[in-house]
Amino acid sequence: MSGSVEKTDQAVNHRPKITLCADDYGLAPGVSAAIRHLIALGRLQATGCMTGSPHWPEAANTLKPLDGMADIGLHITLTDQKPVGPMPKLAPDGTLPSLGKLLKLSLSGKIDSAEIAAEIDRQIDAFQAAFGRLPDFLDGHHHVHQLPGIGEAVIAAWKTRLGGRAWVRSCLEPSLGILTRRVSPLRALVISNLGRAFRRRLEQAGVPHNRSFRGVYDFSGKVPFDLLFRRFTDNPGPDCLMMVHPGQVDDELRAADGLTGQREVEYRFLASEACVLGLAERGIALSRLFPKPL
Repeated sequence: MSGSVEKTDQAVNHRPKITLCADDYGLAPGVSAAIRHLIALGRLQATGCMTGSPHWPEAANTLKPLDGMADIGLHITLTDQKPVGPMPKLAPDGTLPSLGKLLKLSLSGKIDSAEIAAEIDRQIDAFQAAFGRLPDFLDGHHHVHQLPGIGEAVIAAWKTRLGGRAWVRSCLEPSLGILTRRVSPLRALVISNLGRAFRRRLEQAGVPHNRSFRGVYDFSGKVPFDLLFRRFTDNPGPDCLMMVHPGQVDDELRAADGLTGQREVEYRFLASEACVLGLAERGIALSRLFPKPL
């Protein structure tokens, strides 16, 4: 009998695995409520928190009972929202720039790395103050954490603030996988290639990170999300991470972000039985990226 149990355990352990990570926790009450529900259902294994949001302190308190059920990380925010502290160069009017503007500054070498590092420190402080501990991982709103002038500060924060006891998201995905998937390939290739140098820095610094990244699409809703989800989750390799953006639309979300209705589409699917049945029929398990503490 014991031999049969051991073989069953081995079979489960060798199933292909994928980690679902919800971005934007704390952005608005409806987003946070949807993410908490999905964590409680076991559908999410990680979520990144926006600690500069005015909704973050309350969202942190309601997330605490679920601590341990998923990795809780910092979603470093340097676009569109308000910074935690003054940033006279990047946000002179008190609002962070658009992604397009930040990208131009980064690629032209005009990022003030000291100002970025100070804001990342403040966002980590805000996480710790409200949640009572340091984050399990670092990633970036609009993937900005991997950009030149920012990525260096992220790795420094991983080392000095988190003591190397966390993982960092990599957005690099093999081009062949993106082209084969046929989901927003141009957008996905741009994001992936922008992360190529950052992946090398992660490896050189010994930073734990995912080896495969999924979830980039245009949020248009033209292709049903259940079909997109199936493509994104097919054939996951080792340490495979997929980002998702579930939420419930409320006035606070409408005021804070342009991505609204598609969040509810994702939420409904991820909460459905169709989500888990589709994974089960392909033998795919949902698993935290690094099940053992780093």
